[in-house]
Amino acid sequence: MSFELSNSAVDLIADTALSVTGLTDYIRLLVEEDKHLRQIWVKGEVSSANNHKVGLFFTFQDPDGGAAIKCVIWRSQLGKLAQLPKVGEQLIILGSLRLYPARGEYQLNVWQTLPAGVGLQALRYQQLRKRLEVEGLFDVERKKSLPSHPQTIAVVTSPTAAAWGDIQKTLKQRYPGLHVLFSPATVQGEQAPTSIVKAIKRVEEDKRAEVLILSRGGGAVEELACFNDERVVRAVAECSIPIITGIGHQRDESLVDLVADRRVHTPTAAAELVVPAIAELYSQHQERVTTLYEVVGNCYTDAADRLQLIENRLRRLGLDRQIEQELQALSWKRQRLLQGTTLQLQQSFAYVEMLRQKLATLDPKAVLKRGYAVVRQENGIIARCAADLTEGDRLLVELNDGEIQVRVTEIKNTRALRDKDSNDHEIG
Repeated sequence: MSFELSNSAVDLIADTALSVTGLTDYIRLLVEEDKHLRQIWVKGEVSSANNHKVGLFFTFQDPDGGAAIKCVIWRSQLGKLAQLPKVGEQLIILGSLRLYPARGEYQLNVWQTLPAGVGLQALRYQQLRKRLEVEGLFDVERKKSLPSHPQTIAVVTSPTAAAWGDIQKTLKQRYPGLHVLFSPATVQGEQAPTSIVKAIKRVEEDKRAEVLILSRGGGAVEELACFNDERVVRAVAECSIPIITGIGHQRDESLVDLVADRRVHTPTAAAELVVPAIAELYSQHQERVTTLYEVVGNCYTDAADRLQLIENRLRRLGLDRQIEQELQALSWKRQRLLQGTTLQLQQSFAYVEMLRQKLATLDPKAVLKRGYAVVRQENGIIARCAADLTEGDRLLVELNDGEIQVRVTEIKNTRALRDKDSNDHEIG
């Protein structure tokens, strides 16, 4: 069957046909203007990679090898990636779809790459760990010390887990009579973080426990994901009660282990850490008693030796004779002191007697006893001479045994009479 077109039809087709560039531009506009393709996440596996000076070119395909797409990470973007693409690794990449007109091929311009599957979980773990570490939740300074002999212990774990039985058995063997509070929780699955947080809060609100054990009997890495949950980590960090973790894994390290006050690998080890063994305490007590006897005995022996040494030195020094001489010297000084004091006392008595007699001589009353009198005027002034008196004055005469009042009737000037007699004697 032949296909023939008329000249007019050929001319029409020629006028309406697109060029390769036009078709490519049309497809490029459809691809690059699509809002879903401007920023898209794609999951796959790196099948080949070529590090060029302008950037990293690699092929990204489905793990089963079905479909593939060309990708490029420009040199300026490489330092911002969470992980560099390597052949054989599964990644989740973020980019925008672009069309390369020269070859009519499309490629994915990559902005960010993240590990997929287990790698993605590891990335999330590392990012959360770094953020919590910056906040200081893992600092040694904030960790609380454990009580040496707690009487009440709380346990947070699953009631059906072997960990709960191991902890009970260990605590009973090591420290009989211990009060154990059980706060059950789901320790696996999506509900585990919420359940663990509630169990810890129940213990804290109860206010009886002195220390708390958070435990699980081991398991696969994915089964322990709840102990890397930020809610659980913060609940452990904010708990006012010291927390010991015994998650049950030897090699893996959970974020709860890092924030806990103490961590061990197994539930049994946690129970052994939280309380001492009675047998060990008794043995330590016996050792202390023995050590105390030895120390006291050594102290007594040392004291006796020092006392004997001092006694021997005293004997060699002859202190008895020196003490006797000192006592004799003190006795002689005492006698001299007594003699001197007695003599001084006698002299003082004699001096006092002399002063007494002198005062008695000067006593006006003593003069009155010898027959003298004291004459006072009416104003109380002592009359010392006759010239101070006039006839008619009243006088008070004080005698030895009383007083009398008199009136002056005549005044004789004794000194004037004595002068007159002297003059008459001279004339005669």
